Amino acid sequence: MFSGIVQEKGSIANLQKQNEVLSIEISCSENFVKDISVGDSVSVDGVCLTVTSKSSNSINFDAVNETLNRTIINNYIVGTKINLESSLKFGGSIGGHLMSGHIHQTAIIKEVLIIGDTKDLVIEVDAEWSKYLFEKGYVGLNGCSITIGQINERRFKVHIIPETLRSTNLDDLVFGDQVNLELDQNTITITDTTERLLRDKA
Repeated sequence: MFSGIVQEKGSIANLQKQNEVLSIEISCSENFVKDISVGDSVSVDGVCLTVTSKSSNSINFDAVNETLNRTIINNYIVGTKINLESSLKFGGSIGGHLMSGHIHQTAIIKEVLIIGDTKDLVIEVDAEWSKYLFEKGYVGLNGCSITIGQINERRFKVHIIPETLRSTNLDDLVFGDQVNLELDQNTITITDTTERLLRDKA
């Protein structure tokens, strides 16, 4: 589990595809690596991946086609900036909201509005997921816990503060880009349960 508070921006150092597996090397700081062990789960732009190896300033992961088809990892090139978060430890603080690292879809940036030092993003989702969007609810965007603003059918707006822009790759997003979207599981559970109860009652 993760909290959606990005600890560091890494960058893609190397990509190698072999036997339907993409091996990913991400450069990051010694400070981030020191507490990471082989076999640990790390949020890579919101995707829960398992550490396969590490050095003093890099960590390595493998991604299979199922992951590549459902996330923006398939778009990575050397130099791409990556949001990183290590998994939560028992007793640790949760600064954002609980996230599993399981991406529901890649959503599309439809508008980018720069307002002083802040940025608003308008994001479009597939129709099947739009019912889980609620104003002031939570979503995960590239592993960042973000509060939802206005909603208009399949589109929603988020307001990104300067600190989040500085410390994550959300500041790099432009019109037409894709982001990893994880919806709030509590919202999904409540919505689906309510719909089922109403169907049963009818």
